[in-house]
Amino acid sequence: MPPASTGASTLTVAALPQPSPVAAAPAEPDRLEPGRPGYRRMSFALFAAGVATFALLYSTQALLPAVSASLGATAGQASWTVSAATGALALCVLPMSALSERFGRRQMMTASLTVAVLVGLLVPFAPSLGWLIALRAVQGAALAGLPASAMAYLAEEVRPKALVAAIGLFVAGNSIGGMSGRILTGWIAQLWGWRAALGAVGLLAAGCAVVFHFMIPRARNFTPGSLNPKALAKTVGGHLADPLLRRLYAIGALFMTVFGAVYTVIGYRLVEAPFNLPQGVVGSIFLVYLVGTVSSAAAGRLVARLGRRGALYLAVSTTAAGLLLSLADQLAAVLLGLVLITAGFFAGHAVASSSVSRTATKGRAQASALYQSAYYLGSSAGGTLGAVAFHAGGWAGTVSLGLLAVLGVVSITLYGSRAARAERRRPAPAASVPN
Repeated sequence: MPPASTGASTLTVAALPQPSPVAAAPAEPDRLEPGRPGYRRMSFALFAAGVATFALLYSTQALLPAVSASLGATAGQASWTVSAATGALALCVLPMSALSERFGRRQMMTASLTVAVLVGLLVPFAPSLGWLIALRAVQGAALAGLPASAMAYLAEEVRPKALVAAIGLFVAGNSIGGMSGRILTGWIAQLWGWRAALGAVGLLAAGCAVVFHFMIPRARNFTPGSLNPKALAKTVGGHLADPLLRRLYAIGALFMTVFGAVYTVIGYRLVEAPFNLPQGVVGSIFLVYLVGTVSSAAAGRLVARLGRRGALYLAVSTTAAGLLLSLADQLAAVLLGLVLITAGFFAGHAVASSSVSRTATKGRAQASALYQSAYYLGSSAGGTLGAVAFHAGGWAGTVSLGLLAVLGVVSITLYGSRAARAERRRPAPAASVPN
């Protein structure tokens, strides 16, 4: 299940914390850029962190049928090995973003990655489903420190003209980690079982963590802030009171509900009749994630041509068409359906997440963290509800859940359009006339 980019591959500047005002204007000579010492090390370090983060976060998703068979769990029960991790990340990303303001981006990323890797090396030895779910929840909570800190680190340490390229490498790491982790686990599980597959992901993440530790440059432009719970609560409350931000959070959560449901359950469908695909081939299905990289990049052009709401309607239509097409019992039709679902999801997520920072005029770090929380809560809900729907009504049940979420996005977008028209028609307040 992605990040974010979920996929993992969809984290953007808009969806991650920004530097505090105190640290937002460092001296230009202290910033990194291509050709200067440290830039390449920083790029490789954050690429490695991105790979580790999303390989770990969704490590059990491609293995759910094998976990069910081994531990005697239903699809709904096994899906909690994914939902627990994404749900814990959703709950912890906001407090982690606050801690990174106090203790430093580099320190937070290092601590988060270290704890997540250590837990990842324990996960294969979980004696029961309950222990597996508990360890995955701890792992998700630990991983929350990375998306809460990585983009703020880049914004503070990299020159503005080089920032997009640096962020692109981190996002590429997210995408490759999310995709390669699923493919790796699928083939290893087919040969040696799901526990060996999870062990391989843990070792991959450990290698990435070592690369990160030795290559990440020290932060030169970070200024520690103070932890002020009252100020944080006031900022968060202001964001939640904003109708447009609430709609954007809901849209992100609903899109991720569709995506989480589809990719949590698709393995169960493909290992059963009439497809009967082996575990390794099912894991390779996640190559479809590459479509999301393309559609995310195209989202900006879609908004320029169609407007934000027009781009959302196109994303929703594409997702719905993919869901309906996936109902066919032909493998080619199912794969094409997955392509459309993936393209629509990533485009819709890119539009919604980029709109958050444009809407929030202050407290952008908290506004973005709230979006991430909603996004990963949608992932958690989609994975669990999608599995329950599959158990009750087969693939058609999962598709029905996805279509309901799509209808929710359409309803919210239509409501937003009407609200915007009503606001434009509202007469401007009369200027007061001095006595």
